[in-house]
Amino acid sequence: MSDLRKIIIDGEELEVDPAMTLIQACEEAGIEIPRFCYHERLSIAGNCRMCLVEVVGGPPKPAASCAMQVRDLRPGPEGQPPVIKTNSPMVKKAREGVMEFLLINHPLDCPICDQGGECDLQDQAMAYGVDFSRYREPKRAVTDLDLGPLVETHMTRCISCTRCVRFTTEVAGITQMGQTGRGEDAEITSYLNQTLDSNLQGNIIDLCPVGALVSKPYAFTARPWELTKTESIDVMDALGSSIRVDTKGREVMRFLPRNHDGVNEEWISDKTRFVWDGLRRQRLDRPYIRVDGKLKPATWPEALSKVTEAMKGAKKPVGLVGDLAPVEAAFSLKTLIEGQGGSVECRTDGAKLPAGNRSGYVGTATIDDIDNAKFIQLIGTNPREEAPVLNARIRKAWAAGANVGLVGEAVDLTYDYAHVGNDRAALNSLLGKSYNKVLDAPSVVIVGQGALQEADGAAVLAAAMKLAADTKSKFMVLHTAASRVGAMDVGAVTDGGMDAAMEGADVVWNLGADEIEIGDGPFVIYQGSHGDRGAHRADVILPAAAYTEENGLFVNTEGRPQLALRACFPPGEAKENWAIFRALSAEIGAKLPWDSMAQLRRALIEAVPHLAGIDTVAENDWSAPETGSLGDASFRYAVRDFWLTNPIARSSVLMAELSANAKARRDAPLAAE
Repeated sequence: MSDLRKIIIDGEELEVDPAMTLIQACEEAGIEIPRFCYHERLSIAGNCRMCLVEVVGGPPKPAASCAMQVRDLRPGPEGQPPVIKTNSPMVKKAREGVMEFLLINHPLDCPICDQGGECDLQDQAMAYGVDFSRYREPKRAVTDLDLGPLVETHMTRCISCTRCVRFTTEVAGITQMGQTGRGEDAEITSYLNQTLDSNLQGNIIDLCPVGALVSKPYAFTARPWELTKTESIDVMDALGSSIRVDTKGREVMRFLPRNHDGVNEEWISDKTRFVWDGLRRQRLDRPYIRVDGKLKPATWPEALSKVTEAMKGAKKPVGLVGDLAPVEAAFSLKTLIEGQGGSVECRTDGAKLPAGNRSGYVGTATIDDIDNAKFIQLIGTNPREEAPVLNARIRKAWAAGANVGLVGEAVDLTYDYAHVGNDRAALNSLLGKSYNKVLDAPSVVIVGQGALQEADGAAVLAAAMKLAADTKSKFMVLHTAASRVGAMDVGAVTDGGMDAAMEGADVVWNLGADEIEIGDGPFVIYQGSHGDRGAHRADVILPAAAYTEENGLFVNTEGRPQLALRACFPPGEAKENWAIFRALSAEIGAKLPWDSMAQLRRALIEAVPHLAGIDTVAENDWSAPETGSLGDASFRYAVRDFWLTNPIARSSVLMAELSANAKARRDAPLAAE
């Protein structure tokens, strides 16, 4: 405690870390300081001057609390603690003056501005400003930027807080945004009028304290007070980012991030943020049955009787768990299919993940461990495409001095790394070396799904785990499917993997697995939310709820169980996944032993106790598999097209446009050509 300094804020004495800034010290004291440019996850700019406070005995003018540390304060003449005032007449006058300056050129767009109702400038002008303006001259105007199809700009509203510039540079790792000019001519712009090339750019919409940067797809569709807000979990990748789903009536209007320091901090990827239009298109809203080679609409009783007929005559039924299925649905499918003598498989992409060994399919590292790591070794993963928010976390560690190594194809990860090579020999070369430096510092080995999908995937996993053990590193398996860890936890696996499961199968119950081709032969029951590849191959289609339309449990890539809550209801005749299995089990004559979600969760937690620890990462016992012989293939990444990885994204018009833009950017000819 001797390191702490005493200071007095508004008459209250408290002890704080001298490295804290005054704005942080005031927050510790529970005092709100207005700010526009300051953000706790970005570097300090100190240019909006809204956070001014009075330092007693200091300079005769107010000080910017975001840029002054506690250690910079001088004690009183007799050694008394420094005194800070946040509500004195000097501070009040200073804030009113700053607000008046900010509003000199700010247009009166509030009635048509998308930020209206959740605008920091509006709120702070009411709280700290004055109710008149002395400014009579014409307001200046600025040309709007074209930043692409996601972020709409109204740069006349910009107050030059530079949050967007700092975010894109520091967190997203792109350098297209900056500020040019001085004084009244200063403006935020993009280099050579480029659009933003990042899958994290939507976060600048949340960061902008005024209406200068707003969501282009959401523009003019709703006001914040019309929306119902539901806290949920994202399933676009396996990170399990905390999100808020805003709905208007039965429709999802937007997704926003929620703060979760252990997972996504307060960022989400652009696919997570903008995929909501995919929830409205190509939806399955009624059952279908294939008659004479064509899918025809049917009633639920007709569809159930068709499925019952197929299941009763099945010799080898197989269940496939797709990438977006909640744990309850995977557990219900497993219980139902195994009760009929069949098998279930969730590793539909062929990843050689070891059943029953949680340290082999989850690892021992938490996402938090990346922050403190000094060495990070990536094996067969491109986190910029597979988990953009996790990649920003690795970039943060790199910016703090961590060394990053990559075994895999050389790509732009937004930070420097040592490229070891892109084949199995490169991975082999890391084994058996002396790692004295690494042993003294926290380090993490991250292996991707692309590394585990080849024939020698089990040997690659064993080699990666041996490297982690040799270097005393934490180990992480970076998944690409939101449902995979939860399905592995409940044991939705078959000995021998996908090939063994599908061999000789006569009925396939496809729970939203749209990334695979099912050949001719078996009778296919497709249960999912969108008319994607799986539905095209189906003999019976059972329409199910999407992730925003039912309560569900998802376990993220670090093994953290999290709850996704229902924000709206499924369209038409679509039902919740667990309810479909429950209804069908009764028809088949193998009734599942639960009648409600609560009873199902009780059975689930009885079977897999660690799933009861919501938002808790369970510790996994280390169990390294036998090392096998590595092949000679090059590493290929699991995600080929970031924007089109699942049926919801493939149903989105916006995702299709973004995918086409990314392809055009990649294929753009160089000037010399």
